[in-house]
Amino acid sequence: MTGEPSGDRRDAADRPAGDRLAPDPRVRAARPADADRIRELQDHLRQPNPDLLEYGLAVGSALVSVADGRAVGYLLPVDAANRPGVHLAELVVEPARRREGRARGLLSAVVGDATGPVTLQAHPDNDAALALYEGVGFEVVDRRADAYADGDALVLRRE
Repeated sequence: MTGEPSGDRRDAADRPAGDRLAPDPRVRAARPADADRIRELQDHLRQPNPDLLEYGLAVGSALVSVADGRAVGYLLPVDAANRPGVHLAELVVEPARRREGRARGLLSAVVGDATGPVTLQAHPDNDAALALYEGVGFEVVDRRADAYADGDALVLRRE
């Protein structure tokens, strides 16, 4: 997420249909009543950041995917006033609700509104996540040694 994006800066309307992410009606902004459930979901992450989550909940940046009236996944985007774009700090869907397009729906809610590059990091062994991210247009741009307690992280970016 450093510097200005390079290359073709097409907006969503100019991207080929396969390059766009459709809005997901199951996704909405997190509400105060979702906070405890989101904290539970955070336990599924490889390396959760409770302080960052609390900040995201306080400023209202977290998004949730809802099933049967409760959050079953969330995404925590963060941005910096001095840099374009957004970083996806945390994304998780409860194991029983995976493979339903929920992570893709959460991603679309952020990617569609981004005014610059969107970045995230993933463990190199997380094949399902990497397939999802690459399938929606993210590319590996860097590798951070020892970013996780159990190894490196791949940095992915989508313009």
